[in-house]
Amino acid sequence: MSFRVTGMDLSGYMVQDAPRAIAFYRDVLGLEPVRYYPEDRGAEYELPDGTVFGLWGGGGKVMPFQPSNGILFAVDDFEAAARDVRERGLTIVLDHQSPHCAMIGFNDTEGNLVVLHDLKDPGT
Repeated sequence: MSFRVTGMDLSGYMVQDAPRAIAFYRDVLGLEPVRYYPEDRGAEYELPDGTVFGLWGGGGKVMPFQPSNGILFAVDDFEAAARDVRERGLTIVLDHQSPHCAMIGFNDTEGNLVVLHDLKDPGT
């Protein structure tokens, strides 16, 4: 092979209504975009660890819309995050506790699964 994968530049979700989704991620997760795409097509968010999360609303011109799952957002205080999600009245679709991690999941405005995640110390 003449190349190798060196990392992940960006991960994100497709959206049908980018302004609505941007408002959801701001209001529910406190994320503020660092870049907006023209014509209300989406936004990018740089997270504190340097990774980039994006919302794309290409209107089916670039890629067809499909809801997705698979992004787990690390949180600094899982109990506070779970409490906040419940207090907002969001429908919880995933609530999992194991010796290795804790997760709480809900859908965004576009049907994408949003998971707040706490990776527990592997030594415990």
